[in-house]
Amino acid sequence: MTRLLITGVSGLLGINLALVAVEEGCDVVGWSNRRSLKGVPFEQQNVSLEELSSLPGALQSAKADAVIHCAAIANLDAAQQQPELARLVNAQAPGVLACEARKFGIPFVHISTDSVFDGSEGGYREDDLPNPQNTYAQSKLAGEQAVRQAYPGALVARVVFYGWSISGTRSLAEFFFNNLSQGKSVNGFTDSIFSPLYARDLAALLLEALSKNLSGTYHFFSRESLSKYEFGVALARRFGLDESLITPVQTSQGNLLTTRSLNLSANTDKLKNALAHDLPGIKEGMDGLFEDYQKGLRKRLADFLA
Repeated sequence: MTRLLITGVSGLLGINLALVAVEEGCDVVGWSNRRSLKGVPFEQQNVSLEELSSLPGALQSAKADAVIHCAAIANLDAAQQQPELARLVNAQAPGVLACEARKFGIPFVHISTDSVFDGSEGGYREDDLPNPQNTYAQSKLAGEQAVRQAYPGALVARVVFYGWSISGTRSLAEFFFNNLSQGKSVNGFTDSIFSPLYARDLAALLLEALSKNLSGTYHFFSRESLSKYEFGVALARRFGLDESLITPVQTSQGNLLTTRSLNLSANTDKLKNALAHDLPGIKEGMDGLFEDYQKGLRKRLADFLA
């Protein structure tokens, strides 16, 4: 049985990845910073990525056969307001962990982001030139570079995703669901384009890539792109909610604190060819989000809060 270390296990991707990995027969150990979870079907450890000197010992103690590094300062505004913390956690810590994983001879998967691109063109491939537009994206690109330098055989997975989280407020899907299900009006950006995967679909793809020993940089995105307004409408339709509550607006009308890249549509041919099958699209993701809601996943995750 593979013993898999997942950092950031209390986050949106981390918790969904951990549950999928357990379902697939992995022995999971999950790291979280301060949040303790209850009733989870895996081992949890509290490890602070800010304490770089403690990370080699913590990784050795985990006795993992592979690492998927999900943890990050992912809130764009928080990263913008605390750039030193963002660089420490998003750029330096991944390099330290990758270096140790290489010493131990175990696979290392680093989770990065579509935001490394400036959004001026779209259709981004893995070898297109990054041009990050905010502190979060800059720190994540630096993290990619640190991982590649420390462990050339590592896998850098650029991702964007949605799903059900422990807090119930972490993803764009939850934003639309929470508001629309309460009859509240929201805005949807028509000029903000992305290629999101449902978190559990992304988890399955990451585990598949790990099993195939992929290395290098890959785009783990939906095979289809859409605007965030269209995403909200798709969710409303799948859940039988009122799509007229979503007002189409430009991102510039959103009064956002932090600059964001707009057209982050991406090309996934490299991953599709490596895995020898197509990647999920928007319909498959929405179906998964809805079906897991029907199965009680949202409540199950909320119950993990200690």
